[in-house]
Amino acid sequence: MTRNLSAALCSAVAALMTFVTAAEAADCSRKDALGTSRVLAVDAATYPRVGLKSFPQTLPLEDHEVVLTFDDGPWPGTTPKVLAALAHECVHATFFLIGKPASEHPNLVRRLAAEGHTIAHHTWTHHNLKYMKPEAAIGEIDKGIAAVETALHGMATTTSSTPFFRFPFFDMTPATLDVLQKRGIAVFGADLWASDWMPMTPAQQLKLLTERLQVARKGIILLHDPKAQTAAMLPAFLRYLRDNHYRVVHLVPAGAKTVSGKAH
Repeated sequence: MTRNLSAALCSAVAALMTFVTAAEAADCSRKDALGTSRVLAVDAATYPRVGLKSFPQTLPLEDHEVVLTFDDGPWPGTTPKVLAALAHECVHATFFLIGKPASEHPNLVRRLAAEGHTIAHHTWTHHNLKYMKPEAAIGEIDKGIAAVETALHGMATTTSSTPFFRFPFFDMTPATLDVLQKRGIAVFGADLWASDWMPMTPAQQLKLLTERLQVARKGIILLHDPKAQTAAMLPAFLRYLRDNHYRVVHLVPAGAKTVSGKAH
């Protein structure tokens, strides 16, 4: 096999692993919905740490492509409203769940997965791991993973079915990062956010987020589904994405099956 042919085959395989058509990504009954543009399979070996606010690299997104991520759930008062907004626009997102509320609301965790969203991890209680000893920090991570896996699959394991993790407050240490990388867990930062941890109206939050997106033009967006202002703002933000020709990319672990049931 020539080097050029080998390279071409590798490129083709990579394309199959990272792209699907819009029809495969989301079977949507509303023709005017935003929809999910494609599915991106993320391999922790290739992208161990992503998000330009914390790391030198981010995901390979094209201009006007965004990834929607939500932290700190699940929360019964607001997460269903977020799910309703996403479902209305046939959009899939990644939810970085805290283990304790996941253990308290397992039906909501299973609903997130059943509706096609990616379930990722955000520790057990949202402690700042930067100020914990490495062993305690890993224990906080593992307890959170076990709680989410129990809610999803009825089995307490620290081997995540979705090896995606985000540090609370984006605070991390080299030691903890190294442990996660050795375990094949991709660490997510973000490229932009709505600052929805600060009190503001949904209209103010929408203005702030869209102005930041106009500058960035693409990226991993951080939101928080337990925030009432975010749940209220989300339908308008999704309409903004649709009206301004943005495309939503759904993340899955490398080797996972997409919502269409096809492996990529």
